[in-house]
Amino acid sequence: MMTMWSRTLVVAAALTAAATATAQDPVRDVGGGWTLSPSSDGKGCFVTRAFPPPRETVLQFGLDTDGSNRLTLLNANWSIRARERMKLDFRLSNAAFPRHDAIGIVAEGRRGFVTTFGTTFPRNLATSAFLHVRRGTVRVEELSLAGSGTAIAALRTCVERRRAAPPAVSRPGRAAGGIPLDPFAGKAESRK
Repeated sequence: MMTMWSRTLVVAAALTAAATATAQDPVRDVGGGWTLSPSSDGKGCFVTRAFPPPRETVLQFGLDTDGSNRLTLLNANWSIRARERMKLDFRLSNAAFPRHDAIGIVAEGRRGFVTTFGTTFPRNLATSAFLHVRRGTVRVEELSLAGSGTAIAALRTCVERRRAAPPAVSRPGRAAGGIPLDPFAGKAESRK
């Protein structure tokens, strides 16, 4: 079983991959400023909301077919270092998560953090009016979650489609000259 910290390294790569859509669930607007996108690995989906200036924070919430989830906040103004560990206080209008572990990431030219929550968190997020984040006494962010109910419903539908879909079989393609497009995708052939 992966810890939150080792899984976070996978999540950082998934943030960029989330923009890659499949024919079954293309990236689409689900209302209220929320966008739905499937993960390129076929194991889950994300909802994203970009907030307006002056802060321009991006909130992304991902849910996987195994039920795991992760919340990411990114902002170009923040100075969080990649892999920096921190304790943050998360407050929804219907739940609180004090001194919750988070880890710093850098994605899409922004810095931020990612964290995971228990299985009830998607429901809490869907029924909450706001998300407030604090670092001790310092206010980190205060975001409206208007439209999150619709966004989480679309997210769950997307994840259910992933769960029902047969696993994708990938075969490494070949580029010019017979070199694989991804030489690290399969077993290496060794010569003795």
